Amino acid sequence: MKKSLISIALTSALLTACANDKPNTTAEVTAPIASPASDKAELGSFGVDLTARNEAVKPGDDFFMYSSGNWYDNFEMPADKTRYGAFTALAERSEEQVKAIIDDIASRKNLSADEQLIADFYHAYMDTDTINKQGISAIQPTLDQISAINNTDELTGVFGQAWLTGASSPIGGGMWFNRIDPDQYELTIGAGGLGLPDRSYYLEDTERFISIREAYVDHIAKMLQFAGIQDGEQRAKAILALETQIAEGQWPREKRRNRDLTLNQISRGDLAKTYPGFNWDIFFEQMGYKVPQLNIAQPEPVKAMINLVNTGSLDVWKDYLTFHTITNNAELLSEDIFNTSFAFFGKTLNGQEEPRPRWKRAVEQMSGTQSLGFAIGKVYVKRYFPESSKHQMAELVENLRTALGQRIDGLDWMGEETKVNAHAKLAAFTPKIGYPDVWQEYDGLNLKKDDLQGNIKQLRQFFRNDSIAKELEKTDRNRWGMTPQYVNAYYNSSFNEIVFPAAILQPPFFDPNADPAVNYGSIGAVIGHEMGHGFDDQGSKSDANGIQRNWWTDADRAAFEAKADMLAQQYSQYEPIPENFVNGRNSLGENIGDVGGLSMAYHAYKLSLNGKEAPVIDGTTGDQRFFLAWAQVWKEKRTEQSMLSQLRAGTHAPGRYRALAPRNHDAWYKAFDVKPGDKLYLPEEERVRIW
Repeated sequence: MKKSLISIALTSALLTACANDKPNTTAEVTAPIASPASDKAELGSFGVDLTARNEAVKPGDDFFMYSSGNWYDNFEMPADKTRYGAFTALAERSEEQVKAIIDDIASRKNLSADEQLIADFYHAYMDTDTINKQGISAIQPTLDQISAINNTDELTGVFGQAWLTGASSPIGGGMWFNRIDPDQYELTIGAGGLGLPDRSYYLEDTERFISIREAYVDHIAKMLQFAGIQDGEQRAKAILALETQIAEGQWPREKRRNRDLTLNQISRGDLAKTYPGFNWDIFFEQMGYKVPQLNIAQPEPVKAMINLVNTGSLDVWKDYLTFHTITNNAELLSEDIFNTSFAFFGKTLNGQEEPRPRWKRAVEQMSGTQSLGFAIGKVYVKRYFPESSKHQMAELVENLRTALGQRIDGLDWMGEETKVNAHAKLAAFTPKIGYPDVWQEYDGLNLKKDDLQGNIKQLRQFFRNDSIAKELEKTDRNRWGMTPQYVNAYYNSSFNEIVFPAAILQPPFFDPNADPAVNYGSIGAVIGHEMGHGFDDQGSKSDANGIQRNWWTDADRAAFEAKADMLAQQYSQYEPIPENFVNGRNSLGENIGDVGGLSMAYHAYKLSLNGKEAPVIDGTTGDQRFFLAWAQVWKEKRTEQSMLSQLRAGTHAPGRYRALAPRNHDAWYKAFDVKPGDKLYLPEEERVRIW
C-alpha cells in the first residue's frame, strides 16, 4: 500500500509551439462553448446539480455546504475509499472505460505488440493462484542480497538499486529538467526514506501520533515475519528510531517547496568534496546514469542522511531495507502479505475499510506513465475523447490567456517593467490538450502472463534504460507527465506548459452542452489554476523560457509576497480536525492557483457575454452558476485519517476549503448577498487579489 517517494521539489504543479509576441489584450474572446439548447447537459438542466445544495445553509456562512451539503449529508463513503468527490467519480468512470479496453483486448487473438503487453500484464496481475503460490519468494533474491550486506559500500549499492527492487533509500533521486537550461536533463538528488506520510508523524507527541507510531511498530514486526524474522518487536522499534532520525534530518514540506533553496547545482567532480562520506561511484553505478552535473535539492538533509548511513547500525539498516522491500512490493505479492500491509496503510493510516477490487488495482498499476499507460491511452482517446472537445478546450485556453493578459495590464501593484516580462511568459504558455502528439513506444519490452514481479522489474528497467539513453540529449518537449486517462491537470515550469489529459475534460469539469457560466466556473477556472501556477509563489521564479531567474523588480516582488502572505494566513486559519490546521504556506501555490484561476475565468466569462446579461436559469443567475460550478468541482467527503494525511503530507488544501476560494472575489458577495456578520465575509481590504 505504501509508495516510497524521494522528497524532491520538482517543478510540475498539479491541479496536479511557443509564442513570443505579447497577446492582444484588447481582443474579444471567441464564442462561448455550445449552449445547453443544443443538447442536454449531463448534470441537471444546465450543468450543475442543484439537488446537491443545502439551501438551509447561508452561502456566506459555508459555501461548501450550501453548494454540496445535501450530497455531503447523504452520501455514504464506499468501503474501498478514503475520499470521494468529483475527481473520484471521474476516475472511476475512467477505470471502467480502461477495463472495457483491456477486456476487449484480452478476448481477441492476433494482437498487436502493444496489445499483447496489455493482455499479458493484466493476466499476470489477476493470476492470484500463481501469486499466492510464490508468496515471499517473488522478492527473495532482493531479500537475500540485503541479508548479505557486510559493509557500508554494499549498503550504498542496495540504496542505488532501490528504483529497481522497490526498496526504500534515505538518499535518492531521478532525472528531471535543468532549471537553468530546460533543454538539458539533470539528475536531482534529495532525502527521503520515511514509511509514514510526513516527518510530523514521527516528531509530534500528541496522543494521535503516538498511537499511530505504536501501530506502526506492531505492523513492522508483522511484516518482518514474512522474511522469517521472529524477534520482530525490538527490531521494529529500532526501525522506527532510525526513521525518526531520518525525519529529524529532513526539511519541513513548506521549506522543500522553496525553489531558491532547492536549486544547488554541482558538478560530478565536486560532489565527493562537498558531500563526503558517501560512495557516490557505487551509488550512481547502480542507478545507471553518467551524471556529469546534478542538482542537490536538499543540501543539509542529504548530509544528514550520509551521516546516518555511516553512524547507524548496519543490522538496523538491513532490517529497514527488508521491511520496506516487502512493504513497497506488497501489492504485487501474495494476498496474505498484501492484506497485512493494507491493514495498516489502508485501514489504520487512512481509514479505508476494504481494499479496492483487484481489477481496479491492476488498472492503476497499468495506467501510469512508467507502465503501459500510453499504450492504453492511445485506445482510450479513440474510444472516449471526441476531437471536438479538444478544439473547444483550445478556444477556452485562448480565452483565458486573453483574460489574464487584460488583468496583468490592470494590476495596480505591478510596475510596467515586470508587466512586460509577465506578458512574455503568458504569451509563451504552451497548452497540451487531451493526448500526446507523439506516443510512447514500447519496442524491446517483454512481459509474461505468469510473472507479475518480473513484469514490474521489466517495466522499471525499460523506463530507466530509456531515461539513461536520453540523459545527455536535448529534452523531449513532446513528453507528457500524465496519461490521457488520468483525471488531473498540471503545469510544468521548465517547459512553461499547461497540460490537460482527456479524462478531466468531462462533467463536472467540462460539458459542451452545459451553460457557458458552468464551463467557465469549472474547467475555465482549472485552466486559470494551471496558468496561475506559472505566476504563483514558486512558478513565478521561472521566466517565459522556463529558466529559473528573477524577472521581477524588487518592489513588485515585495508587493506580490505581501499578498501571498495574506493568502497563506487566510488558509492557515481553516481547522478541519481539532488542533490540525491547513498548512497555508505549504499549500500556497495551489491556493494562488485557485484564487487567481477564478479571477481569470470570471473575467473570461464576462468577456464571452459581450456586454449582454446572462439569462436566469432555474432561478440562478450567471454569476451564481459560475461560482456553484466551482464549488461543486471540489465537493468531497473524506475519512478523518485521510484528512490528516492531506493536511500533513499534501500540497493542496482539502476540497471543502478550495470551494471557499470565492470569498476573495467581489462578484461572489453580490451574487449570493454575502454581508458583514456572515462567517465567510471578508472586508474588502482582506480579500486577496493577486491575478
